Amino acid sequence: MEWTDEGVIIGVRRHGEANAIIELLTLEHGRHLGIVRGGGSRRQAATLQPGNSVRAVWRARLDEHLGSFTLELTNARAGALMAQAHSAFALGHITALLRLLPERDPHPDLHAFLETMTEHLGDVRLTGMMVARFELMMLAELGFGLDLTRCAATGGRNELLYVSPKSGRAVSRDAGKPWRQQLFDLPFFLIGEVAEPPPAGDVEAAFALTGHFLARRVFEPRGLALPDSRESLVIALRRASDQ
Repeated sequence: MEWTDEGVIIGVRRHGEANAIIELLTLEHGRHLGIVRGGGSRRQAATLQPGNSVRAVWRARLDEHLGSFTLELTNARAGALMAQAHSAFALGHITALLRLLPERDPHPDLHAFLETMTEHLGDVRLTGMMVARFELMMLAELGFGLDLTRCAATGGRNELLYVSPKSGRAVSRDAGKPWRQQLFDLPFFLIGEVAEPPPAGDVEAAFALTGHFLARRVFEPRGLALPDSRESLVIALRRASDQ
């Protein structure tokens, strides 16, 4: 068995004295693991870092085997991502979420967004918006997508300002007035394109929304808490906005 694909490294762990098991999110083969021979060496350390993009060749005798990777670096961005607190925490959180995906299940849209997002995590003004959008996409990819296209009460598509914490459906301004205190805010950048980076308040509102549904629908049923890196990211973004 053999295939070639594009991927982003999302995990690395030592395997024996000299090798490493590398975890990729690939374009056509989803989240996929493989052994890199000699991957534990210093010579390959700079290449085998989360956040880097690679061209991967995977080989195995049978499809169900772990197999081995031969990797060619195509975009070395890990060093820059780890140089700033907000991008380092964002990368840690993103890779933790990606490990929830079933192995070898293609998610091409998620891969494309990951490639774009990791290129721009250095810009603290964009990081919160991109990660919140990524969380919303992850909910959908895991089968828990929110319906933010029309009002749960009226079916209308205008003035969608809130989200029900129970149904995960959008609520319009007028329909939500009586229940305002029980509803989440719906920042516009989660449902439409914006010309400028959103204000810090909108980013925090988006994280409150996505965090609620990630916790209730994804992590708590697995007996898990939200990754610590997520709270660290929120704190880092808050500090950056105060400067």
